[in-house]
Amino acid sequence: MAQKKPFVLRLDPDLLKAVEKWASDEFRSTNGQLEWIIARALKEAGRLKQK
Repeated sequence: MAQKKPFVLRLDPDLLKAVEKWASDEFRSTNGQLEWIIARALKEAGRLKQK
């Protein structure tokens, strides 16, 4: 498994609240939801290398 690199992310409180709600609805952690959103956006933009 690839090692994950921690970093600080500053979000608008309302944006974070919406992500937390979405994560809860999908039975994911907030971090997991953010990873999923970013990965999906990268795939859709054709910017994620295929494994």
